[in-house]
Order: sequence, then structure tokens, then C-alpha cells
Amino acid sequence: MKLNEGFLSSMHEAMALLRTGGVAQATEAIQRALQRKSESGVKESAPRDDAYEFVIPAFAKTKQATARRAAVEDVDVEDRGHFSTLSYANVAGRRQYRLYVPAGAASEPLPLIVMLHGCTQDADDFAAGTQMNALAERDRFLVAYPVQPQQANPSKCWNWFKPEDQQRESGEPSLIAGITREIISSHNVDPARVYIAGMSAGGAMAAIMIAEYPELYAAAGVHSGLPARCAHNLPSALAAMKGGKQPGARHAQRGAALPPKRPLIVFHGDADATVNVANATRLVKGFDLPPDADSASSRTNGTQRRCTVSRLKSIDNIDAELWTIHGAGHAWAGGNARGSYTDPTGPDASAEMLRFFLDHPKR
Repeated sequence: MKLNEGFLSSMHEAMALLRTGGVAQATEAIQRALQRKSESGVKESAPRDDAYEFVIPAFAKTKQATARRAAVEDVDVEDRGHFSTLSYANVAGRRQYRLYVPAGAASEPLPLIVMLHGCTQDADDFAAGTQMNALAERDRFLVAYPVQPQQANPSKCWNWFKPEDQQRESGEPSLIAGITREIISSHNVDPARVYIAGMSAGGAMAAIMIAEYPELYAAAGVHSGLPARCAHNLPSALAAMKGGKQPGARHAQRGAALPPKRPLIVFHGDADATVNVANATRLVKGFDLPPDADSASSRTNGTQRRCTVSRLKSIDNIDAELWTIHGAGHAWAGGNARGSYTDPTGPDASAEMLRFFLDHPKR
């Protein structure tokens, strides 16, 4: 059923207040509009598996648009390298992706990092927030940003909680793997140094990708994400995000923790109200503390948040790092404020991921 004109007018009022009066006044206007809509007899539809957007703040898209405008104004890095828009398709569908190639990249095999954005974000927003293109220009690697369109999920979240999007050569994993292979085949990429990372829903999908494609990716980075196959539908996804129980007996095999196959670095704020920090611990399940070394340390650097870094190993001598950022919410640590969901006061997650990745080429 279409929204009536009064409701639309109220929502326009809310967006105007967001720009001029702040979040609190805009929220009150939205609540008033929803109340009038309810009283008018307009029925709300039941939640769908792709209706993931209601866990995202209503004002995120406005911040995203602001970040995108700022990114357009600051194109110094893109002037040096080449930031292009490409497309990949297979039987699962089609996805656009942005690819950053640093200047003079044709002369030597370079690493590739595939970056999966979070909900409400897109490639440009994620690139601006993580500043990964600037690192790529400085340290010589390619960066790919697959784009989840609104047609696939209303909030542009990767559908990490759907069974068909959790399996090798199926759904979204097949599209992300296809993009990765396409870049390897069309550019001078070192196949031993191909990595994948993501934020929030993108982090959850990165965990799926490293579990399902260990021959393709040498290591993974998960920021504010969740472990592979920790949910099988929207209700179980919301429970997992809140740190609740894992899937029951009927889904035990699918929801069981997968043994680590590749190195993993995890970042998570312990004040994250969107994805509970318990998921960070679950991500590194299967990695044990090394018995002959200091496994954890606390770090702080002037204006940065304090964090605890745990260095872990699996029984097969596979490395992991867990960065617990104290007092941080659902945001990319050390990110640039030009992008959404960033915390400039955190440790530099992008630089630390890059350091970890380059220390772990595929064996």
C-alpha cells in the first residue's frame, strides 16, 4: 500500500530537521509520523529475511551522502591511480565493483585486497572511510570494492544470514569470488597475496569467504562482524548480532564453528551496540594462545582509544589477531570521518590489517 501524502510530508519534515535541528528532533518527527500512520489504519508488513534495514539508524544515509560529496571534493589519491567502475555477472546475478589500481601498477605482481562494505554503505563511502586507496598508492597493491545494490537488500547489506549466501559457488559468495578471479586474470596480481576484509555485514561475509575459498584468499580481516554460518534467517541473525544463543540442534551442523584454514585479524569495539563484541571471540574460536610468548598486550597512543591485542595460533600453526577496542562503538577504527561508521580516535585498523596481510602470503 502506498504511503499517504501526510506521511510523506512528515518524513520530509524529519529529514529537514535532521539537517537543521539534529538527530533527536528528527527522531521525534519520525515517531509522530509512524504514530499517525498507525492510527490511520495502515498495516505494517511482516518482517522479511531481506528487511535488515531496521537495525540501521535512520540518519545513516544522510551521513553517507555527506561523505560521498566530501569524497568527490578530495580526489588527490584517485588522480594518481585509477579508480574505475566495473561489473561482473554469473548465474547468481550481477554486481558492480570499484577497483583502485595504483599508478604504474603494470610493472610488477601486486597484492589484492577485496573490501566488503557494511549496511547503508557503498564502495565510495567505504573507500573514503577506510582510506584503503591511499594505502594502496603508498604500499603498492590493488583494492576492489564489490557493491551490494538495494535490489539485493533494502539496506545494501550483504545477506550473510541466508543459507544460499553462505555456501561456496552459491549466491553472493560466488559473485564475490567471481569478481576476485576476474581481477586476478585481468591484472598483474600476485595470487599468493590476495586478501579479503569487511565491516559489519561485510565482515560477516568476509568470514564466510575465507572459510569457503581458502585456496583463493591468503588471509581475512573482519571488523565489527560475525562468524560464518552463525545464523540461518533474520531472527537468528538479530539474535547473533546481540550476542545471543547460536543456532539450535536443527541447525547445529551448519552453525558449528568452522576450523580455521587461513590467518585472520579481527577488530571489534567493546561498546558496540549493533553487533555484540562476543562475536569477535567467536570469530577466533579454534585459535589457541601460543604457550611460549606473550599473547596479549594493551596499547594506547595519545589520542587513540586503548585496545587489547591478543595474538593467537591454531593447532595447525595458523595465526590470528584479536583487537578489542575499549569504549568503541560500531565503527571502523582509525577511519576517516569522510566515510560513514568511522571512529577516527581508534587504532588504525586499515594499516594494521595491511601489515597483517602482507606478513601472511599464502603458503
